[in-house]
Amino acid sequence: MPNKGSELLFQVDRSALPAHIAIIMDGNGRWARKRGLPRVAGHRAGISAVRQVVEGSAEIGIPVLTLYAFSVENWKRPQTEVSVLMQLLKEYVHKELDNLHKNNIQFRTIGRTDELDPSVQAELERGIAHTRNNTGMIFNVALNYGGRAEIVDAVNRILQTRKGSISENEFAKYLYTAGLPDPDLLIRTSGELRISNFLLWQIAYAEIWVTDTLWPDFEKKHLYEAIIAFQKRERRYGGLEPQLVRTR
Repeated sequence: MPNKGSELLFQVDRSALPAHIAIIMDGNGRWARKRGLPRVAGHRAGISAVRQVVEGSAEIGIPVLTLYAFSVENWKRPQTEVSVLMQLLKEYVHKELDNLHKNNIQFRTIGRTDELDPSVQAELERGIAHTRNNTGMIFNVALNYGGRAEIVDAVNRILQTRKGSISENEFAKYLYTAGLPDPDLLIRTSGELRISNFLLWQIAYAEIWVTDTLWPDFEKKHLYEAIIAFQKRERRYGGLEPQLVRTR
């Protein structure tokens, strides 16, 4: 019998996919606590969810996927937890790089990555360089990222390079995501109803889909559920008439 994931995949309209999906990965700590495990066990378990989402997104043809992996506020966590997160990041890039390349996925990062440990920067740069010429899905990992920090960085770059007024379209060229479409769909796991300083400029008109599922339990079927829900919504962009209507 077909599983729920394959049944949901059949319902996805591949002619009306989001151009960009952004995900706030939340719930690793609660997942571990429910099992009597240390928080770091939740972070390690979350890697399988990353693999599921990256593979699922690429398989159905999502052009851009951005995962919120480490915020500028996360430095306030215990040093041991931060160290484990950085080690897991290096392990993920090292182990998954060949698979990303084989599937024509282009790996990128956004955020103040120049402030990360040199060993982390080196692994990230290796992944970026190895997949730079791939033409499939663009996979962004937001690291040492904050939406307010991104806007401040953009303003500082503008002040260094130009004078006079600037339009919204021109301003977007100075963001970390310059050249990429804004997210159409923002997914948040663990049931929290916050955007947590994530892509503040870019998600102005994104559709938001929240699930109570904790991140380590997130699978392809949840991704498909989010996309199907997105395709059923009317997108008005602040106007009176819907710009995009999806009914099933």
